[in-house]
Amino acid sequence: MGKIYTQLQALKAQKRSGFAVLADPDKIAPADMQYLARLCNDAKVDYLLMGGSLLMAHQMELCIQRFKTESDIPVVLFPGSPAQVTPYADALLYLSLISGRNPELLIGQHVASAPIVKASGLEVISTGYIVVDGGVQTTVSYMSNAMPIPADKPEIALCTAWAGEMQGKHLIYLDAGSGARRPVSEEMVKKVSSHIDIPLIVGGGILSSEKVYENCKAGANLIVVGNAIERDPLLIKDMAEAARAAVYN
Repeated sequence: MGKIYTQLQALKAQKRSGFAVLADPDKIAPADMQYLARLCNDAKVDYLLMGGSLLMAHQMELCIQRFKTESDIPVVLFPGSPAQVTPYADALLYLSLISGRNPELLIGQHVASAPIVKASGLEVISTGYIVVDGGVQTTVSYMSNAMPIPADKPEIALCTAWAGEMQGKHLIYLDAGSGARRPVSEEMVKKVSSHIDIPLIVGGGILSSEKVYENCKAGANLIVVGNAIERDPLLIKDMAEAARAAVYN
């Protein structure tokens, strides 16, 4: 395993949480990345996740390069398609949408992207990606043509996570999706986290440091926030501190 995955394993072993900022290249200009980097440095953010569902602007590589001029924080790709693979990052979440039944997102796009990923030199982290109903149709649910797991069915999320773990995934990612009206519930986070042996990432619909803390206390090993920070970048410091303050049982 590579450096970043080893760090996530350590968080799981210590029952602690990290914090990641999600930047969508379609929503942030390269000129703003240096300012974002300084905010992330000040808050001691653990990772910058980079990616989006569409990637209309074709400026992801430039965004990463600008960020890296100001920060040593690792950049982890959170790709919406094989086109979002670049060696300028440090690692790649190799996402398999295990909550859906779309074969393209289970394995099809992985086959298409395999030569690029193999040659990229990135740390590749196999990730079981689980989309959870966030109260509104999100971009990821629309683009994936997959029905999210009902928010009040934590047992379905757990069985899906178990399936991913037994298939050899190295991470589980519970995501309510960008723009979700409600985040993944603490009940679901706890149900999944307490019954899997691999690290758990949680994102989507998280708007406050209080919600960061609650999801971390429930067992999230890495919290990912994007939309809330797009609206108010100064939330980064409070949210990062909330994640570090939480220790779960």
